[in-house]
Amino acid sequence: MKLDILAFGSHPDDIELSCGGTLLVEKSNGKKTGIVDLTQGELGTRGSAAIRLQEAAEAARILQLDVRENLGMADGFFKNDEEHQRKIINVIRKYQPEIILCNAPKDRHPDHGKSAALITDSSFLSGLQKIATTDNSILQEAWRPKYVFNYIQDKYLEPDFVIDISDVIEQKKEAIKSYKSQFHDPDSDDPQTYISTPDFFDSIIYRSKMLGKMIGVSYAEGFLTQKMIGFNNFNAFIKRNT
Repeated sequence: MKLDILAFGSHPDDIELSCGGTLLVEKSNGKKTGIVDLTQGELGTRGSAAIRLQEAAEAARILQLDVRENLGMADGFFKNDEEHQRKIINVIRKYQPEIILCNAPKDRHPDHGKSAALITDSSFLSGLQKIATTDNSILQEAWRPKYVFNYIQDKYLEPDFVIDISDVIEQKKEAIKSYKSQFHDPDSDDPQTYISTPDFFDSIIYRSKMLGKMIGVSYAEGFLTQKMIGFNNFNAFIKRNT
């Protein structure tokens, strides 16, 4: 299945927290969307790999994804090396996305920056014909996405652009709350962590409010780009009445 937008996350819930709203917006625009989680988040203090896979499946339903995969890389220990790059190249060539979304280049969790570099490098390498990969014993075609964007995570990074998610904010919240093992649950006996406090969830929504305020809407999600974005003319900036 060819996808329009493919989002990569180091752990299940990275996407929901950071760009789940954008995926919902694009789905409503008729795009095919998918998520690839690199790890199962097995080093997390709360929950387990099995529980998080179940939670990710529920979130995928809410996000109306066409595809969700987990590559089973080692949480905390995956690397930006040839072995891991070939796994990412295989996935990119399999789904041939026009746009890739990936982790923040700098963040509190070291896996996020590692993942950003891994996906960015692999996206370029995926376009080189002399790198051979197969899917079900069939030689894959080279494919390079048109754009690779980084979403913003725990550490605030000044976005290069933002997407209005006002119409889907309640669905975004619902998708995040699918991860009951990770976020605030007054009935849970698991140890409290940085992300399981009530304030953490609120901070995610406040971030979206702040980014929305920058463009005069209620909620937004921000992205970074290393590639210059251009338009054919000013019509792209003019909101037309339909």
